[in-house]
Amino acid sequence: MPVVEVHMRAGRSEDDKRRLIQEITDVITQVLGSERERVVVLLDEVDPRSWGQGGRVLADELASPGE
Repeated sequence: MPVVEVHMRAGRSEDDKRRLIQEITDVITQVLGSERERVVVLLDEVDPRSWGQGGRVLADELASPGE
């Protein structure tokens, strides 16, 4: 049973998340030949205040674009 875990910033629409799950499942079934029903996709939505990159907090970057 393939399990795919995606960590991403919170705030995407339900439609975007649904499409992401469907398309990841499609790729896994095509590449690995797994049965669609056996593919598990976990979306871990992280609050931007809890996401750091390059020593900076993502929420700060989103609040002041272009700096």
